[in-house]
Amino acid sequence: METTGLICACIMDGKGGAKKLSWEDIVQLESAQAPIWLHFDYTRPDAVEWITNKSGLDEVSASALLTEESRPRATLIGGGMLVALRGVNLNPGSDPEDMVAVRVWLDGKRIISTRRRKLLSESDLVKSFEDKLGPKTTGEFVADLSERMISRMEGTVEEIEDRVAQMEEDVITSENHALRTRLSAIRREAIMLRRYLAPQREAMMKLQSENLSWLSDSDKLHLRETTDRVIRYIEDLDSVRDRAAVTQEELVNRLSEQMNTRMYVLSLVAAVFLPLGVLTGLLGINVGGIPGAEKQYAFLIFILMLVVVVVLQIVVFKKKKWL
Repeated sequence: METTGLICACIMDGKGGAKKLSWEDIVQLESAQAPIWLHFDYTRPDAVEWITNKSGLDEVSASALLTEESRPRATLIGGGMLVALRGVNLNPGSDPEDMVAVRVWLDGKRIISTRRRKLLSESDLVKSFEDKLGPKTTGEFVADLSERMISRMEGTVEEIEDRVAQMEEDVITSENHALRTRLSAIRREAIMLRRYLAPQREAMMKLQSENLSWLSDSDKLHLRETTDRVIRYIEDLDSVRDRAAVTQEELVNRLSEQMNTRMYVLSLVAAVFLPLGVLTGLLGINVGGIPGAEKQYAFLIFILMLVVVVVLQIVVFKKKKWL
């Protein structure tokens, strides 16, 4: 069915199960007594055609289901609600912070959802229907979908926290300059995840606050619990971002301190050899009248004089506490 853009279509039986529908059933479908879920890949022409011209949705709702970019939100449109959610990208070879979006239009009888990239939560829902453990109503569906998407973020957030904790330890025990690149990557991931979780929190709160006939008190309680998890993840990401920033500052300070120490040593060495260079340069000029040029022990005396100069410099440096 994915050649037409239809990923999944089923009519819920109200007992946790669902009857699957084909593309032909969808085309001929006019109405259904039980809630029906239609899930599309919005990049396929057949899906675009059906949503635009045959779904019965208004232009705003149809456009929202087919848009490329979607910010998490929950908006009442007519007798239904348009919900856009995002989850971490757990597809092979993908970065988790490159989040996957799902757009859902729903009322008491229909659920129309779209996505471009594969979403593991959709597979979970299909499996739950096969096991007769799926949602029984539209309200349970949106609560279950949001809970499954949010729950999959836990591992990603914990992994980022573990990485920043390891970085904090590495900064203390290591002098590796590559730590700065790794810290920047962690901060970028945390910022990207929080960028979508913050509006998702607002969308979840909006969804549970609306007085919808198909959203029961139990569904709202489920949504409230999911919202609390979103808030906790946002707080964790804020903590990760702040800890990474503090760790990066500490790393910069340590690297600056190391650089200053090395420059200090080089400055002392230059200060010691500067007068020696002046003396050797002065006595090394190729003109007549150089003192001691005809003396047998002149070179030894000159070396002893340089040693005395170095000793005097060290004494002065110690008195000024430069050493």
